[in-house]
Amino acid sequence: MTKRIQHWFFLLTTAMILIFSLSAAASNENSANSESERLGESVVRHEVIGFAGADYWRAVKDGQEGYTTSKSPEHGVLISVPGQTWFIMKEKWMSPLGALAIFGSLVMVALAYVVVGPLKLSNPKTGRKIKRWSRLDRALHWSLAFTFLTLAFSGLTLVYGKYFIKPIVPTELWGWVINAAKQYHNYIGPLFAIFLVAVLVKWWRKSIFNKVDMQWFMKMGGMAGKHKGSHPSAGFSNAGEKVIFWLLIFFGAFIVVSGFILDFPIFDQTRRDMELSHLVHMLSALILICGFIFHIYIGLFGMEAALDGMITGEVDETWAKEHHDLWYEEVKDLPENQPGFDEKAEADKKGNAAQDNA
Repeated sequence: MTKRIQHWFFLLTTAMILIFSLSAAASNENSANSESERLGESVVRHEVIGFAGADYWRAVKDGQEGYTTSKSPEHGVLISVPGQTWFIMKEKWMSPLGALAIFGSLVMVALAYVVVGPLKLSNPKTGRKIKRWSRLDRALHWSLAFTFLTLAFSGLTLVYGKYFIKPIVPTELWGWVINAAKQYHNYIGPLFAIFLVAVLVKWWRKSIFNKVDMQWFMKMGGMAGKHKGSHPSAGFSNAGEKVIFWLLIFFGAFIVVSGFILDFPIFDQTRRDMELSHLVHMLSALILICGFIFHIYIGLFGMEAALDGMITGEVDETWAKEHHDLWYEEVKDLPENQPGFDEKAEADKKGNAAQDNA
């Protein structure tokens, strides 16, 4: 199962690189038309100014208010001058730096795989399974993961689609793609908020830092340097997993609040409120996207058998001993972790006992 997921992940990455290459070629082909488009825009602008008058448009450009029957904030301002500054900052700084951060993270995990290599188990697997995640835990994890990744993909399409998708698809298809991304992002966003709260309630106790985590950090999780392969001690969650959890909760909360402001502009938000929310939303999302690139790398390639627990709910005894030894000592003698334990039979037994007592 893990090898199959790795195979599809590799194909997806290759497809993305191919799309980016084709879009770059298409953008070169379309460069000849850009000059004529600019000329057309200048003609239209000249006609509009001639119709309304230069003084009128000068006042509009300066941000002077006009008359409107609306009582909402700033509805009397046709053009917001600070908004032009925001547009320039977004297009010239935020978008390029965001793309650099994402591709930089991909390059770093690729280098980590080539230079450092995956963290292997020090001893062979015993075949004895230790229960780690319940069905509810796994359902919650994969629901949040699917929601976040699809929202990230739709959000990146809204920001970067005009550079990588628009040049290589027909205009009609591009219109459908960008509208679908927008609608999906707007309507599925609140679902992410629900899953985020559920994750916080379910796992916050397992993510409280302690002294053991400091030693884990000092040894870099046993993944690199002179401590590679040392498997530092950890409870149910190691320090790295706790960092990912609190990054998700902290920046996820910023994403939810800023997304609410952007999704429902009916509470007297001003243009400045929307611009600030857009900035917070974009930066928080980029931080989580980069963080989850490393999280996905660890699960798929960086650590042997790391994904088994979230697929089957169980991990091999050797993996539990080496990566979460303190937790293993706590649960190794539980009935569900004994050879031959039948979860379904045990559940039926408890159900029959409850009926007898009733």
